[in-house]
Amino acid sequence: MVVGGPTTVIDLGGLRIVSDPTFDAPGSYGYLTKTEGPAVAEDRLADVDLVLVSHDNHADNLDDRGRAFALAAPLLLTTTGGAERLGHPAKGLATWHTHTLQRPDGGELTVTAVPAVHGPEDGERDVDGNVNCQVIGFVLSGDDVPTVYISGDNASLGTVAEIARRIAGIDVAVLHAGAARVRGKFRERPVSLDSVRAAAAAAVLGAPVTIAAHYTGWAHFTEGRESIERAFDDAGLAFTLAIADLGTWLPLRP
Repeated sequence: MVVGGPTTVIDLGGLRIVSDPTFDAPGSYGYLTKTEGPAVAEDRLADVDLVLVSHDNHADNLDDRGRAFALAAPLLLTTTGGAERLGHPAKGLATWHTHTLQRPDGGELTVTAVPAVHGPEDGERDVDGNVNCQVIGFVLSGDDVPTVYISGDNASLGTVAEIARRIAGIDVAVLHAGAARVRGKFRERPVSLDSVRAAAAAAVLGAPVTIAAHYTGWAHFTEGRESIERAFDDAGLAFTLAIADLGTWLPLRP
């Protein structure tokens, strides 16, 4: 279930997982403007077992109420730098490192941190090699559950191809697909997937289900649901796209 912006709720193997929680009201947040609130309030998700934060640097991925929600969770997985800033219960994962949780159904869920590039491939990089800031995506996997990829704010098809090469059999791709553009950054080129590249990413991954997220609720998103649906239809992949009104549960299997 996508509840607004990037915030997605995934029930998997008896665990409730919330990614990039953002629950603040509409308004101005520095150089970003939020245009709509979440479809589901955080108190309805208080039974969360795990929070995933792709990066804590930007309000559209972790706002004030989202931060409070994440820090109240039993476990928060994020970037190594983010874990240092956020403190307990945050645990930082370097790219390709994993964390394993016990599932209520007796199995295990493995969370793998995967790379993300938060801007154009040729964007200026910091001393650690990051474009814009340190960002990770996540792959959730385990016996008898779908393998789920959550992209985080990634604009790089090369990165998607690397993930597809290293992790076979992704069943569900949750793609941040709003073509976010920020004035004064990277000549206003997208810092997340645009609609066409989201469809291309779905083709590269070969996932039977693609869930679109992070395409509404903020003024810097430049492509919305109609653009995403058109791009997937143009690519002949409309049958893989799961997109619905915010707050609507979507199946993880075709």
